[in-house]
Amino acid sequence: MRTRSLLAVAGAFSLFCLTGCGGGGTTAEPPPVKAATWSTIPGMPEILNPLDIYSEAAPGKMSPKVKDHLNRVYVPNNVTNVIDVIDPETFKIVDTFPVEKEPQHVTPSWDLRWLWIGADQGNTLTKVDPLTGKKVATLKIEDPYNLYFTPDGKYAIVVAERMRRLDFREPESMKLIESVTVPCRGVDHMDFSADGRYAIATCEFSGEMIKVDTVNRKYLSKITLPNGGMPQDVKLSPDGKVFYAADMQNNGMHLIDGESFQITRFIPTGKGCHGLYISRDSKLMYISNRGEGTVTVFDLATQKEVKKWVIPGGGSPDMGGLSADGKTMWFSGRYHKEVYAFNTDTGELRARIKVKRGPHGLCVWPQPGRYSVGHTGILR
Repeated sequence: MRTRSLLAVAGAFSLFCLTGCGGGGTTAEPPPVKAATWSTIPGMPEILNPLDIYSEAAPGKMSPKVKDHLNRVYVPNNVTNVIDVIDPETFKIVDTFPVEKEPQHVTPSWDLRWLWIGADQGNTLTKVDPLTGKKVATLKIEDPYNLYFTPDGKYAIVVAERMRRLDFREPESMKLIESVTVPCRGVDHMDFSADGRYAIATCEFSGEMIKVDTVNRKYLSKITLPNGGMPQDVKLSPDGKVFYAADMQNNGMHLIDGESFQITRFIPTGKGCHGLYISRDSKLMYISNRGEGTVTVFDLATQKEVKKWVIPGGGSPDMGGLSADGKTMWFSGRYHKEVYAFNTDTGELRARIKVKRGPHGLCVWPQPGRYSVGHTGILR
């Protein structure tokens, strides 16, 4: 289990009478505050800032492993079964290549060496070399709707949505190690606890959330969202205390305590709340509201909306990723055959790029960070 110990707490403190019980008392200095600490699983990189698990994904903290990787945005189009490759400097498509049926997400490998494209109806994972931007291999893998990696890098987890499974695989060869059946419909997105011991996943079609022991590869429990919820993306807060779960049906986010696995709060954001992305300074979260063509900018400290970006003429922002410097937020336009690039300072559209039909889980690459836990690029 997670261990968090506040060794000293600022706040109330004692008053000491130094010269008798009359006047002249001196207020003692409050004891220093020390951050929470985490007991992580073996093999997982150390959490360097216990108050911010994303501290190593800040601007300028690029791994040497990605220094020669092409600066690109990879867009899977799941209706036309092709990948559009965008140069983010010119906002132009510089390459397009085919993959198998219904590519859903482009995912960086745990070690940052490869990009994987999951085509769930085509039952394949395609490996892309980010040094060249070209595919180098295609593996036959059953139902890879989404792809994650445990924080210790020990397992790849193929989210087999239609099969109702989480398939734990060897992360390079993708050889199956064990399948974990889940008692819900539409399992699709997940994120990991700060200590790496468990994951919380969304089950879109049954309106449920599940908790899975990712060390021992076991299903643990589930909860049902209220009001016929339809959960989508899920993201752990920088301090590791709460999971945010986007609910497309109820138009907002549920806050979930991962330890007790209970919903603690609901926050409205906008119609069709869908994708969740943390800013490079870990102060904000960018939330795509697919049903109304907007992006909510959410302050993580105050738990309040600070801005709402509106796509002129409407749009359908879905999944995406943040540029390495944090200045451009990218989203696929799921039902509009386009990709959006927002200026994160002003909220204005830097570009609106036409792509093929069905753009979904695009990946901005490279990004800062030491390792990837999957999806379209969750780096820590």
